[in-house]
Amino acid sequence: MKKLTLTVAGVLALATLPATAADLRPAAKAPVAPVVAPFNWSGFYIGINGGGGWGRSRHSFPLTGLSTGDFDVDGGLIGGTIGANFQTGAFVFGLEGDLDWSGIKGSTACLNQAFTCETDNRWLGTVRGRIGYAMGTVMPYVTGGLAVGDIRMRTISFGSETETKAGWTLGAGLEFALNPSWSIKGEYLYVDLGTATCGTGICDVGADDVRFRAHVLRAGINYRFNIGGPVVASY
Repeated sequence: MKKLTLTVAGVLALATLPATAADLRPAAKAPVAPVVAPFNWSGFYIGINGGGGWGRSRHSFPLTGLSTGDFDVDGGLIGGTIGANFQTGAFVFGLEGDLDWSGIKGSTACLNQAFTCETDNRWLGTVRGRIGYAMGTVMPYVTGGLAVGDIRMRTISFGSETETKAGWTLGAGLEFALNPSWSIKGEYLYVDLGTATCGTGICDVGADDVRFRAHVLRAGINYRFNIGGPVVASY
């Protein structure tokens, strides 16, 4: 009887060995979630922009001592953009240029109310530096640099003259990355093209000094090359 009991105990012990061995196997490794790298704004881009501008102009006639005083100018803009960004840490440094058709213009009575003086800006370009602060796919930025455009000066019943002027611009904006290739932005610029001069005998019997300043508000969409978008990696 004693031998039978020992035999049964041995068989039962052998039967439990596989289960015990299974319990000793290491637990299955939990899956590791993909690691998403931060969005990177570095790269080249091209785009289009459009919006409107409003500001002030003034015609002054040194020979007669008359002036129109400041009067309103306004109109639309549309054109193209090209630029490049380099990101280091959270800061984004860039260079951007654009060239727009412009319809910013206005007119007022001048020369003792006998005539009409008109200012017309028909194209506007800028070359600007940008400094942005990256917050993922959102980037606020400040910008400033060179502004170039034409000033068409006209005194109705006398004549007109157009002069290309270089001035300066300063502004700020906010850009959103829709995906690694496309981004949209909204932007404000203050533009000062200085003073142009319509020569003697063209806009008046004397010279006509014309000043032009404008505020520009526009939106844009850019297509980006080699931009570091969200990069997915797993370990």
